[in-house]
Amino acid sequence: MILAEYAKYLQEHNDELLKKQTTPLKLLHKWLETVIYKNPKNNAEKIIHKEIMYAKNENGDYIIVGKSDSGRVLVSALIKFAKSYENYTHSKWLEMTEKLYHKEQ
Repeated sequence: MILAEYAKYLQEHNDELLKKQTTPLKLLHKWLETVIYKNPKNNAEKIIHKEIMYAKNENGDYIIVGKSDSGRVLVSALIKFAKSYENYTHSKWLEMTEKLYHKEQ
């Protein structure tokens, strides 16, 4: 459920990802920041509020930590999903680049 919400957020930013303007890990930070700093509206957001601590300092550095064992598992799953999605978008980017290269030849 939470991974599905994050996946939707990634899909909304797919063009930026394919153009290498951002990364899934950067978007994870932005997504969690958005969810944490608003009132939860659905079960996924309520779980994130309960299980994840998000803190950011004046330099823009941030930390994401699970508040419990299940929160740590959730943070780990989100990071693994972000890395997996990054591998996926990188392969798509390579595919697009190769097609462009072969068109020019």
